[in-house]
Amino acid sequence: MNDDINFILDSAKEAMENAIKHLEKQFSNIRAGKASPAMLGNVLVNYYGSPTPLTQVANINTPDGRTISVQPWEKKMLQEIEKGIQIANLGFNPMNNGDLIIINVPPLTEERRRELAKQAKAEAEDAKIGVRSARKDANTEIKKLEDLSEDLQKSIETDIQQLTDKYVKRIDDALEIKEKEIMTV
Repeated sequence: MNDDINFILDSAKEAMENAIKHLEKQFSNIRAGKASPAMLGNVLVNYYGSPTPLTQVANINTPDGRTISVQPWEKKMLQEIEKGIQIANLGFNPMNNGDLIIINVPPLTEERRRELAKQAKAEAEDAKIGVRSARKDANTEIKKLEDLSEDLQKSIETDIQQLTDKYVKRIDDALEIKEKEIMTV
């Protein structure tokens, strides 16, 4: 019986932790004005006929806070990388100098900052939905257990709710930090 309860609680905690990890990954893709290699994390390039992540065909560096440089391991990949960056629709204008691709990261406008903050809020809400879904699944599993007293069931449901509250707070805190980062000029 205790093993079942611990398994259910551990599963809920793992699902909630995964929601946080996913949120952090999504937040890293939302740029906050400063150049970062993570900005190109979702870029795919056509590498000999198959879509390949940019990081597997080139080195990505940030020589300064406003510039990203992409140096392909094979020079003939320059056009494909340039095309991949444009297809990713990140709002960047890549410049090909024959050796590497240079991307100047434009400063964010106030309107774009608000859009990014809205996007961050939406990602945070998705993470909260994931956490609440894990809570619902755990509560459903607890109710399925036989030979569980009503008091013990209520106690476990309270524990699950406290766990949920803890993860929702972590999401709110992460969102607050990301919004501050986005809105800082």
